[in-house]
This record gives sequence, C-alpha cells and structure tokens, in this order.
Amino acid sequence: MLPGGEPPHGAARPAQPALPGRAALPGPGLVNAANALTVLRLVLVPVFVACLLAGGTGWRVAAFVVFGVASVTDLLDGRLARSRGLITDFGKIADPIADKALTGAALVTLSALGELAWWVTVVILVREISVTLLRFWVIRRGVIAASRGGKLKTLLQVVAIALYVLPGPPAVVREVVMAAAVAVTVVTGIDYAVRAVRLRRRPPAGAGAAP
Repeated sequence: MLPGGEPPHGAARPAQPALPGRAALPGPGLVNAANALTVLRLVLVPVFVACLLAGGTGWRVAAFVVFGVASVTDLLDGRLARSRGLITDFGKIADPIADKALTGAALVTLSALGELAWWVTVVILVREISVTLLRFWVIRRGVIAASRGGKLKTLLQVVAIALYVLPGPPAVVREVVMAAAVAVTVVTGIDYAVRAVRLRRRPPAGAGAAP
C-alpha cells in the first residue's frame, strides 16, 4: 500500500511440528518474490516524487504510472507471501514501511506543491503512525485482522491520491473522493484503537500455560 494500509503480509502461520524421523522444513529465504516486490515499492518512492516535482503534463502522467505500479506491488506481495508461504520477518517490517513511505511521500509532496491541504496530510499520517504504534502495543496479545473498512480505506486513499496526481480530473471529483478517504481513515482508526484496547486487556498468549 500504500500509505497505509493493515497487517503486512497477513499473520504468520503457526509452525507445524516435525514428524518423527523427519527434519523440520526450513522457512522461506530472505530473497523471494514477495520481498522483491516490497523492495521494488521502496525503490519506486523517490522515482515517484521526482516525477511529481518535475512539473509538466508528461511528468505528471509518469508519476501517475509509477504510483500505480507501486500500488499494485502492495497488492501482489501480500498475496504471494500468504499463498506461497513466503512470510518472513523482513517482509513483516519492510511491507508496512513501504506502504507508509509511498502514501506519505505522495501526500506530503502534493501538500508541498499547494495542491492538497496540509490538514488532510496530517490527519492521514497521524492515523497511520498511530495504528502502527498500536500494533506494537498489542503484539504480545495477537494480531488485529484487517477489516473491510480498512481495505476500503486503503482503496479510497489510493484512488484519491491517483486523482490528485493525474492531470485532468475535475477538482470537485478529487475533493469528494479525498473527503471520503479521510472520513473512512478516521473511522477505521478509531475502530482499530477500540479493538486494540480490548485485545490489550487479554492475557498474553500462553500466559496461563503449564511450564
């Protein structure tokens, strides 16, 4: 994702015990397709910003294409990691960083160019950073699954940013979509905070287990 988005690469699956007489299968290596897509998204962030700052219709279209490609990698890396068992510690850390780097860079650059109100950028970035901190706060209790609202938030943010980057769409269309993105961003952020507090009240996983 984008700025933004929910739990990276899905929750890790519990390890299966090795069968008697058989060695446990090794985990996925650091170099794999899912991680490569995540790294590609990180690499595309400065390229996107450079195109956006260059000015001119041609460069704006180029920035739109780069942003679109980067957003697609956000969709694909998570699916690959889950479907092919490529979930790694690197992916869990790098994926959300790449999402927030892309979304944050787009919002900050658009605001710096005077095309997007700074309060919009601040609201969205504060929400994303707060959710990341909440994830670490409850990490010993479990992972909060992505909700439909969270997925809608990600989609609206991507579409809204794309409309601001691409030259041509009417200003009213951009503003309406961005307003919807901000509203869903705030509502899902509150929902995430409530669920995090509830999860935090539970005992840590394995807390009552016999030694």
